Amino acid sequence: METTSTAAQPHRLNAIASFHAHIYFDDVTRSEAERLRQWIADRFVVTLGRWHDGLVGPHERPMYQVAFAVEVFPMLVPWLMLNHGRLSVLVHPNTTQPLADHTAHALWIGPPLGIRGDNLPEHSDAELPREPNTTPTIAA
Repeated sequence: METTSTAAQPHRLNAIASFHAHIYFDDVTRSEAERLRQWIADRFVVTLGRWHDGLVGPHERPMYQVAFAVEVFPMLVPWLMLNHGRLSVLVHPNTTQPLADHTAHALWIGPPLGIRGDNLPEHSDAELPREPNTTPTIAA
């Protein structure tokens, strides 16, 4: 199968300023999302975002965000692959292309959900890593 690229040059890895993982839940899986959130806080240096019980931004389900530095990706993302349970998780880079980051550049752990791309700009400043608000006490 032949594929074509729309980019004249490949993207550089240093275009990724940070990452987000969006943990989606509903009324049935909220307690699992709470447990996963605590497990993440116990194990990883990340910034845990607010609970969004309603729809926010491009997300079609309630969720919370986990923001993390590029260096955390190789430990956190495989760990999420093994520990997400019934939850869907969207992991995306933060570059200067929010629409592509949430769609073309994203990966899903668990069942993929819809993203409302019309709520995202094509270009913006990349989001640098935030100050972590977790203090891990357990090894991953």
